[in-house]
Amino acid sequence: MSDGISDGTSDGTSDGTHKGTSTTPTPRQIWTRTRGIALALALLLVAGVAIAAVRSNEKHGTLDPRSADQYGSRAVAELLAARGVDTRVVTTTAEARAATDRDTTLLVAAPDLLTRHQQDQLQAATADSGGRTLLVAPGPASAEHLAPGVAVDSTPSIDTTLAPDCLLPAARRAGTADTGGYRYDTTLTGADACYPSDGAPTLLRTPATTGDGDTVVLGSPDILFNDRLDEHGNASLALQLLGTRPHVVWYLPSLSDEAASANDANDRGFFDLIPSGWLWGTLQLFVAAALAALWRARRLGPLVPERLPVAIRASETVEGRARLYRKANARDRAATALRISTRTTLAPLIGVPPSQAHTPETFLPALARQLPTPNQDLHTLLFGPPPATDAALIALADHLDALKREVRHS
Repeated sequence: MSDGISDGTSDGTSDGTHKGTSTTPTPRQIWTRTRGIALALALLLVAGVAIAAVRSNEKHGTLDPRSADQYGSRAVAELLAARGVDTRVVTTTAEARAATDRDTTLLVAAPDLLTRHQQDQLQAATADSGGRTLLVAPGPASAEHLAPGVAVDSTPSIDTTLAPDCLLPAARRAGTADTGGYRYDTTLTGADACYPSDGAPTLLRTPATTGDGDTVVLGSPDILFNDRLDEHGNASLALQLLGTRPHVVWYLPSLSDEAASANDANDRGFFDLIPSGWLWGTLQLFVAAALAALWRARRLGPLVPERLPVAIRASETVEGRARLYRKANARDRAATALRISTRTTLAPLIGVPPSQAHTPETFLPALARQLPTPNQDLHTLLFGPPPATDAALIALADHLDALKREVRHS
């Protein structure tokens, strides 16, 4: 301690070599901190790509007459073309409405994707057109609006391959077919109810109120798929349902249709257009994020001290504080710090409790008993006034050091 104070005239440089004090994290530290998050993101990305790759092959080009995929309908279009029936694809409600006439069969591939506004426009255009409208697997969201008088049964058909069991000539000639899906009911007179499952038909043909037009409601799209067309009577039934007119307009609804964004109080909201799988996937991501936050926030065991950017020797700290005291001419504070440190060090050696180390009445008698020859004024040394000069302060530090050595050796 005395050496640190007496060295106040030095230039303030340390005799050791300082390491760099930059607190910028190294690449290794950055990698250590972020590798867990990076690994989790990489796993999510790989899983997403894998799921997308698997699902991309499931139903590519579903019910598209231009697609040769297993779920496409190009085979039906080719067979119709061979019989002189041309097929044209439209993607908007306006095109579908403009194409309806007595020589046209309008096939609606995904009725449930249409908004209420689109359904109303399409039903108004086909009601008195004199042509045929074929609705492929309409559910509760569309069947009653596109085919008034037709209701959807609450339970779908368990069996997929069914017998016609009706008087409709097309169904009787086709025989069994894969129509099992939605089941329907109607109170309209003159309707043909075919391919029943547990008493409810999966194919309905309802005549128009005026003219020669009609509407066919098909419970399942299976008879139109490329890979199912050659099974049972699927091909025959598909050709007879679509080949009654010289033209087939194949309506594939799209989100780019301006009619889908028309103002309608009954239109479905944004979340209704999102597939349920995406909603469940988003929920799982939120749960995973919450678990990750809980994992990163937990603490098991004691705190781990962080490594300091640079190590400072104790002697440098003492020298630095001594220079600050000298620069501020604070001999009183320096002397008080030296005396307190000395009394704290000597208290356990002379049997004085730490709480009594700074009380002269208790500390000085115990110290005097410990010294063989108390030939100095202990009160002035340990509790006296501050020194008036730097030389006196240095002398005080020397006397205190000598006192500590004497007590230790006694």
